[in-house]
Amino acid sequence: MRILLVKTSSLGDVIHNLPVATDIRRHFPEARIDWCVEEGFAQIPRLHPAVGRTVPVAVRRWRKALLRGETWREIGDFQRRLREVDYDLVLDTQGLFKSALLASRARGPLAGYTGDSAREPLAARFYDRHYPVARDLHAVVRNRCLAAAALGYAADDPVDYGIAAPALALDWLPARPYLVLLTATSRDDKLWPEARWIELGGELAGRGLTVVLPAGSAVERARAARLAAAIPGALAAPAMRLDALATLLGGARAVVGVDTGLTHLAVALRTPTVALYTATEPGLTGVYGSGFHRNLGGAGQCPTAAAVLGELAPVLA
Repeated sequence: MRILLVKTSSLGDVIHNLPVATDIRRHFPEARIDWCVEEGFAQIPRLHPAVGRTVPVAVRRWRKALLRGETWREIGDFQRRLREVDYDLVLDTQGLFKSALLASRARGPLAGYTGDSAREPLAARFYDRHYPVARDLHAVVRNRCLAAAALGYAADDPVDYGIAAPALALDWLPARPYLVLLTATSRDDKLWPEARWIELGGELAGRGLTVVLPAGSAVERARAARLAAAIPGALAAPAMRLDALATLLGGARAVVGVDTGLTHLAVALRTPTVALYTATEPGLTGVYGSGFHRNLGGAGQCPTAAAVLGELAPVLA
């Protein structure tokens, strides 16, 4: 059996789809699983041993350069690669017009949500097979339920993301135990105040932990540098690829992060994680897994550093 999973973005959404690959491999050990994913997140499905072939797509980059001939050549190359394989099932777990359109370019029966289950009802017009899945379920559960309905099995096993941190050398990282603080997110209203990061970091440093602060953009790197300067012994991490970030997160004593995809990656790696929410409710898209994890806060809330330390107490004991 050859199956194509279509879940292109964002980072958190791609991570939430990993248990689908685990479930399929459990019920169909001989199945060959491919994954269509946004190029910037392709390293995530590649961490899963059940995923054999990734088909990167570059919608985020292409839509900024639609007048360039190179963009249309890349789109043509993508479509040719997508159609190289005859699939027994093409499964769009994203439920968006964009993802359904991409999935429809593949060769094979296309399955997805019913119109009243999909995030964008128009997506259902592309599907050959439709399955209702309640919208009030966590995103991980919705993905698993859709795949189970399409392939005829019960998704009743404990959630398993199926990945492990790659064994990459991080020569800049000290040997002592460390805790990762994920301070960056896509929206300013999701940020946690810097003063609280400094308060939390100081408490952690006082307990003998090195605080590590990854960052991506220039703004994020500047914030990480400010915080590292204010927290004793803290490190602002160098620029890192997603696979190296997975190594960093997988080796941490614990992770504290805002509402961002890397926080979900830490949970997928079973690293003890506290996720902080200030602008959104975590009920349907918060961190979710089988290891130690906590969702703290919600829309209009701002958890205190003391509350975070309280949640971390079992991990730091």
